[in-house]
Formats: sequence, C-alpha cells, structure tokens
Amino acid sequence: MTQPTPAEIAQRLERLTELSVELSANNDVALLLERIVLAAKNMTHADGGTLYRTTPDRRSLRFHISMNDTLGLYQGGVSGQSIDIPDLPLFTPLGDKDLSAVAAYAANTGTSVNIEDVYQADMFNFSGMRQFDELYDYHSESFLTVPMRDHEGELIGVLQLINAKDPVTRRTRSFSETDQRFIEALASQAAIAIAHQELIGRLENLFESFVKLINIGIGEKSPHTGRHCEQVPELTMMLADAVHKTNTGPMAGFTMNDADRRELWLAGLLHDCGKIATPVHVVEKSTKLETICDRIHLVDTRFEVLKRDAELRALRKRYAVKSDPLRDVEIERDLERELARLDEDRDFLRRANIGNEGMKPEDQERVRRIAAYRWKGPDGVERNLLDEDETENLTIRAGTLNTQEREVINRHIDVTIRMLESLPWPKHLQNVPEYAGGHHERMDGKGYPRGLRADQMSVQARIMAIADIFEALTAKDRPYKKGKSLSESLQILGGFRERNHIDPDLFDIFVRSKVYLDYARRFMDPEQIDDVDVSTIPGYVP
Repeated sequence: MTQPTPAEIAQRLERLTELSVELSANNDVALLLERIVLAAKNMTHADGGTLYRTTPDRRSLRFHISMNDTLGLYQGGVSGQSIDIPDLPLFTPLGDKDLSAVAAYAANTGTSVNIEDVYQADMFNFSGMRQFDELYDYHSESFLTVPMRDHEGELIGVLQLINAKDPVTRRTRSFSETDQRFIEALASQAAIAIAHQELIGRLENLFESFVKLINIGIGEKSPHTGRHCEQVPELTMMLADAVHKTNTGPMAGFTMNDADRRELWLAGLLHDCGKIATPVHVVEKSTKLETICDRIHLVDTRFEVLKRDAELRALRKRYAVKSDPLRDVEIERDLERELARLDEDRDFLRRANIGNEGMKPEDQERVRRIAAYRWKGPDGVERNLLDEDETENLTIRAGTLNTQEREVINRHIDVTIRMLESLPWPKHLQNVPEYAGGHHERMDGKGYPRGLRADQMSVQARIMAIADIFEALTAKDRPYKKGKSLSESLQILGGFRERNHIDPDLFDIFVRSKVYLDYARRFMDPEQIDDVDVSTIPGYVP
C-alpha cells in the first residue's frame, strides 16, 4: 500500500481547508454534493465515485451522483442524466438492519469500510458490482466507503470511492489509511455543510408556510381578501421582472437577484397580513347598511308600516265621507299616489344601499329628505324613518364604507407594519416590512399611513402599490363591487398616474411591457378581457 508523501499530505490539507470554506459558503446543495465527490476523487486519485443520499423515510439509500473517469460516466447531480438504479435498502423485510451491502453496512454502523480487492472479499454482497463490471467491461478492485453524518450523528448519505490510481503509473492501488482519514474528514465537513443548508431551507420553507397559514386564516375570514393576498404577490413579481429587464429610462439600473426576489415575494404575501385583525363586518361589508345583517330590510319594514298607515288614514277618510262618492274617488287616488311615492322612495334607497363609484349630491339630499319621514314603531313612539347612522351610511359618496369604517380598514396597514416590524428579520429579508408597509403610500406624499413621498419609498414598495390597485380593480369577487374590464381598469389606473398617486415610470413599464395582459390571461375571467387601445390610457405616451 503506497502512502502519500509529506508534500501530498500538505497539499491535501490545503485543499481540505479551501474546500471547507467553499462548503460553508455554497448555498446550492446540488452543486455542493458534486464538489464533494470531485474533491474526494481528486484527493485519492480515485477512478470513480458514488454518493448516496438517504430517502425521505430514511429506510433506503438512493444513488445521487455516480462518476467514472475510465468509462466517461457521469450520472445524477447537476448533470441532468438520471440514475436508473433501484434504492439500496437499509433494513431487511423483518425490520433488521441490512448489513449485506457495503454502503448499507457503513450507513448502519457508522464506520468506514476500506477494501483492497472486492473480488477477494467475502464479507459483503458485491453481485451488483459484478454485474456492473460485466455490463461495462470494467474491473472494480479497491473500494473506500465512508458514511456521512452531521454534527448530531444523523445519517446524511454515504460516499463511496472506487479504484484508487497511482498518480505516476496510473495502476489501480488500494486506498491508504491516510486516504481514508482525509475522506472521513471531508465527509464529516460535507455532511455538516449539507445539514446546515438543508436546515436553512427547511426554516425558510417553514416560515413561508407560516406566512401562507396567516393568509389561510385571512381567507377563511374573508375569501376575497385571501385571494387578494395570493394574487398581489404574483402581479408584483410580474411587474418587478419587467422592470428588471428594462435597459433604458429611469429604471434601467434596477436589478434583482434570487435573494431580492424572495424578499419581495414574501413582502407581497404579507402585505395585508394586518387584515387578520380587521372585523369581518367591515372587510365583508357589501352594502352601505350592512353590519351583521343588511339593515335595508328593516327600512323595508318601516315603509310597509308607512303604507299601512296611509291605507288606514284613507279608510278613515272614506268612512267619514261615505255619502260623497266624488270625495271617495279623490281619497283613493291620493292613496295610490302616496303608495307609489313610497314604493319609489323605497326602491331608491335600495339602489342607494349598493355602493358605486360616486353618489350624486342630489341623491344624497334625497336620502336626507326621505330620512325625515315620520313613522311610529312598535313602542308607539314616533321617530324619523332613518336614524343618523342609517342616513350617514346611505349617503356614502363612494363604496360601502363610512368614515369610521374606512379608518378601521385603513388601520390594517398600521397593524401590518407593527406585526412585521416585531419580527427579527435576517439581513437578507430586512426590507420586508418597508416593502409590504408602503403599498398605500402615494407619490405626492398624501397616502397612508406615513405620508411618504416617492423619494422616500423603495422601488419595490412602489411596484407593490400598482399591483395592489390593479388587482383590486380587476377582482370580481369583491362583495361591494363588480370586477371591471381590462380596459376600464387601465383607464382608472391611468387616472391614478395623472393624479400622482402611483409611480409614472413603473406605470409606463406596466403598460409598455404588457404586464397587464400577462396578468389578465392568468387571473382574470375571459369575459373581462376586452381590447385595449393604449393610446387612450390617461398618463401613458405610446
């Protein structure tokens, strides 16, 4: 057995040190595994190398990478060439540890196996290796099999090297004790690095799952808000990608790497997390009089009382003048006119109860006139047809929320910011609160909650502001409005741009790159997607 020279040992130590640094800095597990196999082969001058990974149930070893220089073979890993070999079981059908295969033995016992000549060894079952040799006209001889365990002793995989070569003669030799010690050290460092990266991945997945859990809770409380929380990040990333690809104009310098993308995606998922604290009757308020129920039905009942009282008054008048047929006809006509007027007023209030884009001042005044009608309740007390709260709600100029309710729903962004700023964000996610918390700010500084101007906001927050508005315009599942067509939504969004609500440069990219159309095809109903003449969009210059 040829031992490496002191110079070779020093070289290996230097390479092992360099590799340790690489392993700690590499975030790509697939590439990390490939580097491990290549480093092990180079250190020992091995002709071939195989890396097994444990299966998810930890009951088998799965071929992950297989390399052989003589055969020009490279399967698995980042090569893209699949390994069509069955998994190697770690347990027998009876549940005992399987020690027949050398890789399973190393995995189950935690010890390395160094075999000088596999054809002379009878401790393990090498039938699979012999079939391999026959198939490829190859001769396997020396084997070094090393288990890979992390700092907690958890099995990560098994590293197996075949046919160590003399660096001068290129003849097959056995693996030396020094070879084994170096590969054991490499396997240990590699296992810890892999476990570290997988732990980071699991923690990130756990966190994203927790984020989705919050959105599930919001969705159960308000289905349309749940869908909004799913689709805004999608549109945010679509616009961010379009900005990233822009190489001219004010946004030409904006770029994103994978970490930046993940940070923005998480911010999109969390941008409305504060709505988990918003009362359901506010989030889901579909009509102006809705609280726990729609109070328009109470108003309907009062109209029925007014109509009943009108009929009773008419009957009394007719009874008093029963000897005057002409007067009787006049009383009947007056009743019909009064009932018709009450029906018209009731129908008007029903229409007023449905939120729209803008209630006319004359309609608001009509509500107030109707509110002054007098009626007598079950307690015998006469009062106005509508109380102050009902009058205030039915005269809401736009939408269904009154001033107090709008303040309640606007507070969701304050709650969002407080929730996000309370978390100990790692460095690569530290901007999530700012991105998520700025989507209701305006370029002119008149937004909320902090009244930030454009120069005080990140590009990502400004991107999310456009995504939030456009998704809301096109959404057809809102209880208080119908989903607008694509062309209508762009007209309204253009109005936001002209009033300096949204970033003009991002709006230009949104239209010019047809981000709106890509989003529409993915998320809007086909009947909402109409022809768009971009030359008519306010604030956009084709």
